[in-house]
Amino acid sequence: MNLGKETEMLEFKKTTGEIREAMVSIAAILNKHGVGTIYFGVKPNGDVIGQNVSESSLRDVSRAVYESIKPQIYPVIKEEILDGHSTIKVEFSGENTPYSASGRYYLRTADEDREVTPEELKAFFGVNKYREKWEKEISESTEKQIDHDSMKQFWDNAIAAGRLPEGRYTCPIILKRYGLVSNGFLTKAGEALFSSNHPISLKAGIFATDEKLTILDMKFYEDNIFNLLKIAEEYILKNIRWKTEIIEMERTETPEIPVAVIREVLANSFAHAIYAGRTSHEICIHPGMITIYNPGEFASKHKPEEYVKKNIESEIRNPTISKILFLNKSIEKFGSGFKRIDSLCKDSGIKYSYVNDSNGFKFVINRPAIITETSRDTIEYSSFKKLNDTERSILEILKYNPTASREVLAEKTSKTVRTIQRALNTLKEQGLIEREGAKQNTIWKVKK
Repeated sequence: MNLGKETEMLEFKKTTGEIREAMVSIAAILNKHGVGTIYFGVKPNGDVIGQNVSESSLRDVSRAVYESIKPQIYPVIKEEILDGHSTIKVEFSGENTPYSASGRYYLRTADEDREVTPEELKAFFGVNKYREKWEKEISESTEKQIDHDSMKQFWDNAIAAGRLPEGRYTCPIILKRYGLVSNGFLTKAGEALFSSNHPISLKAGIFATDEKLTILDMKFYEDNIFNLLKIAEEYILKNIRWKTEIIEMERTETPEIPVAVIREVLANSFAHAIYAGRTSHEICIHPGMITIYNPGEFASKHKPEEYVKKNIESEIRNPTISKILFLNKSIEKFGSGFKRIDSLCKDSGIKYSYVNDSNGFKFVINRPAIITETSRDTIEYSSFKKLNDTERSILEILKYNPTASREVLAEKTSKTVRTIQRALNTLKEQGLIEREGAKQNTIWKVKK
């Protein structure tokens, strides 16, 4: 007789001589699923071979569970005859996670038990508890507090993309169809996506250097996800460098970072964030890079690069939000964001990196070092290699505020007025800035 394959909730042991390994499996299965079964007297391939079963052997299993598994559980342990062979069947369950086996913690992955640290286990429970409950929770927004323009734009986009059947739609139809409403109130997912109550916050800033020191611009937005995606994209495109080209007698402008890369990173940032956390979404534009941050660490036990190199099943933190963004064509392929981002960056010659910690995930897009032709009032960055951080900061500040005095420059860069004057002299000598106007009404013309 064969019982089939081992699974994440089913484990086979040939004899009670493997009782220590069985305790590890119990802890791992409890931590992953909260319920499971172990058979003694069955080969790993599922073949039933049986073993000697007595009152003593049953007590040995019971004692091992009592001594090894913490917190205490109360399994059902009994002899079961299968095809004439005696086996010991252990059925167990528990809701007081995390469980340990002899003081160590484990998680079940396929048919294997992987030891994890308490920190890894804490992160696992946080991600899965959030995934299961948050989107379906009821918000304080009623179904009447909907941004109708956003929702109409959603179904128009979805129909145009061929991801929503053509037809006559209304806000109540969309809310009900995708489970975004319950008893007259929006779910948390519905509120985040389409509420008119501005439920989600976004910080966006421009910095003079690659450190978050000298702020050139800072904006704070509050809106729903659908609108914030547009706001974030427009903010980035407005504040990066553009290259002017003449193609077939027509003037065209191309951003230094392709729009497809920006859209995909932003969409995945909003799709996989934790919206009940302590931090908000954030975009920082530096001379050498753009960072896009979302609350909540990477939503998987696997590293991002593993999704690029292998065909690993995606783990989606917010399935409802992700589905809406896919239908809207904000996400091109449902559940394969990092692989697509990697492909887009490679096609465009863009380098990227990321920072992942328990508070959030930051995607870093490296900006091209040199732009030979510019438009949209941008600065020629090839000269920056000759400048120090203070000089770079001053050049950036003057770009946004050409009337800034030495005192203002000193305050923004946390330098002395004397240091600022030396930096201004250097910039003038290199021809990067030019002074216009009277001494009391100076305007700094920045080289384009």
